[in-house]
Order: sequence, then structure tokens, then C-alpha cells
Amino acid sequence: MAAAASSSPARPLLRVLLPLVVAALVAGGDGGRPVVGKSAVLSLKELDGFGAARKNTGSRRAEMLGEQKKRAKPPRTSTTVLELKHHSLSTVPDDPVTRDRYLRRLLSADEARANSLQPRSNSRASTTQSSQGAAEVPLTSGIKFQTLNYVTTIQLGGGAANLTVIVDTGSDLTWVQCKPCSSSSCYAQRDPLFDPAGSATYAAVPCNASACAASLKAATGAPGSCATTGGGGSGGASEKCYYAVAYGDGSFSRGVLATDTVGLGGAAAAASLEGFVFGCGLSNRGLFGGAAGLMGLGRTALSLVSQTAARYGGVFSYCLPATTAATGSLSLGEPSYRNTTPVAYTRMIADPSQPPFYFLNVTGAAVGGEGGPLAASGFGAANVLIDSGTVITRLAPSVYRAVRDEFARQFKQYPSAPGFSILDTCYDLSGHDEVKVPLLTLRLEGGADVTVDAAGMLFVVKKDGSQVCLAMASLSYEDQTPIIGNYQQKNKRVVYDTVGSRIGFADEECSFV
Repeated sequence: MAAAASSSPARPLLRVLLPLVVAALVAGGDGGRPVVGKSAVLSLKELDGFGAARKNTGSRRAEMLGEQKKRAKPPRTSTTVLELKHHSLSTVPDDPVTRDRYLRRLLSADEARANSLQPRSNSRASTTQSSQGAAEVPLTSGIKFQTLNYVTTIQLGGGAANLTVIVDTGSDLTWVQCKPCSSSSCYAQRDPLFDPAGSATYAAVPCNASACAASLKAATGAPGSCATTGGGGSGGASEKCYYAVAYGDGSFSRGVLATDTVGLGGAAAAASLEGFVFGCGLSNRGLFGGAAGLMGLGRTALSLVSQTAARYGGVFSYCLPATTAATGSLSLGEPSYRNTTPVAYTRMIADPSQPPFYFLNVTGAAVGGEGGPLAASGFGAANVLIDSGTVITRLAPSVYRAVRDEFARQFKQYPSAPGFSILDTCYDLSGHDEVKVPLLTLRLEGGADVTVDAAGMLFVVKKDGSQVCLAMASLSYEDQTPIIGNYQQKNKRVVYDTVGSRIGFADEECSFV
């Protein structure tokens, strides 16, 4: 969720069961070698819900992975793991009308966020350690919190409170709802509200601190405001710095800018970080579901990445699982990757007008195993935003048409169905036990190829399979910013190296151990 330029989290994902198989496609592209595309066979018996269990192993799996051997799991050193679970619609009522209304609301929220990330909208606006380590935290499905973003659990106040927060690379300031939040000023959350009075390490940020001015303005688009609290007795009056962050969909959080000890990685083995600057929200509204708040993983000084750079080297990564049963991970520092293909890197592009965001360049694409390279004017024409808080990938109109038309050509044996919300290419798969699905392969600047996992290609609208849609959408205009959403990042290790200015991708069956 990007402050003043993004919305908060509420995004869709259905569970997709997929045995991977089949074919390679060759297409031209950046890097002096062909783009390799693939197809996958999906079992419709378990297509509903976001994610899919792999059924094919052995030679068929080796074919999908380019016959590469699984790399041995490296030993862990100084690693703390945070759980991260993927979205699932398994808790959505089976009633067709209720399900339809629920999915439309989630896709509408995702559209609001995608629109807010465009530059033309009102743009949104430590503990010093001598040695590097790594922290890995579990990422969990946010569906039970009524959000389709990924969530993880942190501890505040030296373990005084466990709080489930949405993980967002498009935001910087981490914040949680705090007492004395009332129902009239805050939304309902599943965890107990954080009580600053119960933490011995909590402190309000003073108005003269740099975090209250320049840092807060870079993170939220507006500097902090000051207010004096307390009386003139022996304790004297004290000034507090107040923040206000507004998101592009109308969501907001306002409260006291504060510091406290934050724990990452579970209460038993949490990596404690003292003096962590965060927002203690006293007035909050928006599409946050029942989560306690938001974890900002953007690029400015107040993000978790920047505040922990001295310890973790400015590197983080995540693996978003594709099954409801699996749990992925968010890693701060160099994690113990379990990737089945090498990490392929592309240049991380900075946009001075949108400093918190992570951009890269897509120079070409291929679909499935039967076509050639796609031709579209939108390739390489603009920076592409990669965002953990947007669900559905948005492509430039010329690129989307090329992808959609080639997908439809290779998928033409299945009858069409009406479009749904932002998804305009849908099929009736109710008469099939399995379907062969063409996969989208993106060629990135520098020659790195990323193939969307089969779990990220189809969005199940109706549980009986009578309305299943291509899980991508078109932007309205060619000059808008394309977005790679989290639905298309499943079963990938995505590495953000802010010091080396590069973003890496590798195939990985996400699991938290």
C-alpha cells in the first residue's frame, strides 16, 4: 500500500491446483537468447482457492525446471524466520451470490490500489549493528483477516503484543492500531489493540527529531505535526510528533509517531530491534481487513528495510506460497534460499517522483509453448512497478492485448464465459477435469526470464468452474505504470537488493521451516 499513492491491501487469489508439465516455447528478446515459455496442466478438482499442489514429479518436473537439479539447502546462519501464508478463498461462503459479491468487492479494492499507484494520482506522498545477519519471517494468508494481501506477525513492546500486519513493498511507514482506539475512530481487528502503556520500551518521537520532519515527509508525503500533551506539573508538558498517512483508495492512518522494540520471527526466536520507528494509529480507516496494521518495506528511511539496513545489509526477499496449506517466508538479509532455479537478476530502477517504489523493465514476453515472441509497443517503454500489495498484474494495453490474444488462441478449445469485474477473458471449464494452461514468460532487462507459475494464471470466480478467468488486466492508457502483482509472484523467490540496485527471481516451492 503506497502512501497517498496506493491503497491498502485487499486483494484476490484463488487456490489453484497444478501439476506442471509440458512444452517450451522459443521467442526472441533481450539478452541475446530466446525467451523460453511453458505450459501447465491444472487439475480442476482443486483449482478453486488460491494455489495448487504439485502433482507431477520426476522427469516431467525436471522438464519444467529445465532439467536443473534442486540445490542443496545451505546451512542457516543468523537467520530468523517469519511465516508468510498465501491468500485463499477457502473461507468464502459457498453461496454463489455471497461469493460473487465478495470477489467483486476484493477486485474493486485491488483496482482502487492499482489506480492510486499511478503517478498522476496524488502521489504519496535503528538499531545500529556491527555485523550482518538475516531474519526470516513467516508470511501467512490474509484471507481470514478479510484481505487478500499477505500477512505476518510481529511483536511490539518486547513481546507485549503479537500483531498480524500486512506486508507491503509499496509503503514505507509501519503502523499498528493503538489504544485508546475506539470503534468510532478505528476499524475492527482480530488481534487485541496494542497498548503503549503495557510496553516498558515505548516512547513518543519528539517534534525536533529528524524522523518527524524530513523522514516522515518522504515516507508519507507530509511532515509530522506537533502537539503538546500533559500539564505543567512536576512531569511537565511533553511534545509529541503526530503522523498522517493517506492511501490512494481513501484509506488512512493517523496517530503518534513512536519508537519501541520490535520482534521478528515469532515470539520464541524473534530478532529484537530496539528503537524501531513506527506509527501508533489512533484513527484508522480503510481496506485493511482485520489486520492490526501494515509493515512498510519500501525504500525511504522509515521503512523496515532501511531501519534495519545496518544489520541486514539492505537486502530482503519473500516467497509467496501457492497453496492454502503452505506457508511462505519473508527474509531480511541473506536467507537460506530453497530455490530450484538460480536467482536471475535485473536492474532495480528508481523513480525520483515515486521514491518508495521498486521498478524494473520488461523488454519482451512469450505465452505458452506454441507461439513466438509477442509484439507490442509497450515493451521497454516504461518502468514496471513490482508490488506485493497489488494482487492482479496490470499491463499496458498493447502488451495486455498481445498476451490475451495469444493466450486465447492457445486456449480456444474451451468455451468462453462472461467477464468478471476487471477480468475480461473468462472460460467455462466446468466440463473438464484438467486443462492445459499456457504460461506467461516475461523477459526482463539484462536477459532474466520469469515464468508465471500456473497458480498465477487463472482466477476462479465460480466454484463449479463455469467462470474461470485469465488473472491479468489491462491499464486504461498506454502511458500508465504497469504493475506486477502478487498473484503472479507465487512460488517465486523475489529478492530485493537495495544496495546492489537489483531485483532477482527464482522458482521456489515456498515453504517455511
